[in-house]
Amino acid sequence: QLQASGGGLVQAGGSLRVSCAASGRTFSTYVMGWFRQAPGKEREFVGAISWSGGRTYYADSVKGRFTISRDNAKNTVYLQMNSLKPEDTAVYYCAAAPAYTRVRDSDEYDYWGQGTLVTVSS
Repeated sequence: QLQASGGGLVQAGGSLRVSCAASGRTFSTYVMGWFRQAPGKEREFVGAISWSGGRTYYADSVKGRFTISRDNAKNTVYLQMNSLKPEDTAVYYCAAAPAYTRVRDSDEYDYWGQGTLVTVSS
């Protein structure tokens, strides 16, 4: 029901936008989050956006470089990634949670996309 896309290979310092499209149901009332998992590492929180888009929250590691936005009419959430670093290399997952509480906690999310790979070369 959540389909992430837009990953790829980009050079350090470059930009990339990944998308998460929902199908089968509307996620306009859900908090949408982005997580990532690098090879050999645990999944980590990247950022989240409230259902209206009025509130966002980011991990310190991406703050100021990544921006989450959403278009509820298109049932799609975006993750704009700028000034990419090799350490941003990971599979990026989108997820949906019913409430804007403990957004850093992956257990709060009921629905998950399949992930899209972002590779940043040095």
